[in-house]
Amino acid sequence: MTTKTTSAPPAAGPRKGPRRRPPAPSSTKVGRPGFVWALPAAVFFALFAITPLIMVAVLSFMTWDGLSSPRFVGMDNWSRLMDDPVMVNSIWLTLLLTVLGVVIQTPLSIVLGVWAAGYQRNRAVLSVIYFIPLLLSATAVSVLWRALLDPNFGIPADATWLFGDGNLFGEQATAIGVLAFVSTWQFTPFHTLIYQGAARAIPNVLYQAAEIDGAGRYRQFFHITLPQLRNAMITSMILMIVGGLTTFETVLILTQGGPGTDTTISAYYMYDKAFKSFDYGTGSAIALVLVVAATIISLIVVRASGYDKMRSSMEGVS
Repeated sequence: MTTKTTSAPPAAGPRKGPRRRPPAPSSTKVGRPGFVWALPAAVFFALFAITPLIMVAVLSFMTWDGLSSPRFVGMDNWSRLMDDPVMVNSIWLTLLLTVLGVVIQTPLSIVLGVWAAGYQRNRAVLSVIYFIPLLLSATAVSVLWRALLDPNFGIPADATWLFGDGNLFGEQATAIGVLAFVSTWQFTPFHTLIYQGAARAIPNVLYQAAEIDGAGRYRQFFHITLPQLRNAMITSMILMIVGGLTTFETVLILTQGGPGTDTTISAYYMYDKAFKSFDYGTGSAIALVLVVAATIISLIVVRASGYDKMRSSMEGVS
């Protein structure tokens, strides 16, 4: 008698070895867009930024009054600028206004931005009112404050107990104070908007964990909010520095560089040389100095802050 044996199927168990995924079809591959997508922007930037900058650099070694043909003079424009006391003074004034802008606007923007990111009552209405200066141009803002601070018909004329003779543009200290105040009034809302968006991106779990550990609002602000706003702070400071170095309309309308040359910053001195004195070579040299200074200072801020090494702002990672 023969016995027929059948082999039982192997017991189910975990499969050994790595599990391979089928290759994805080429149509579903996702990658970075090619250079063709950036070509229109690159052409636009080259035509309206790089090309004019090269022309200004070339013109800085020439003398030109806007009518006759340009004439090459070598380093004459640069040597005159180095010996020009007005130019040296304008550089210090530009740096002073830039530092005042960063020191005043940064803390105000952070506090207001964090507040605007909350859910307080009437927050939306107050934020809209506060952001109104963003809708106005620098020229309109300067004309507005020129009328409000007029020594004969403005606020100082009715508040002599506070402003004295009312002529805030007659002395260097008060004129610089007015320029710093007007710039703060106009541009603080813009930087507030930057901090508002950054504050809303902070994960709520960080604050919840801090509350469990017994941290109050002030400790949460200094140990959670401020560190998480680091990227936004560096971006805002770079914009403030570049904006401070290129301020022009405010000085042109409010003080016109006066009294004397006490508020003649570099950008206004460039305008004075090029479009008032018809010395486009010297004006181009001043413009090139501003571009180089803004670039160097921005790179220093980026390097010193480590902003170029940041990769992400993942939750729980500072």
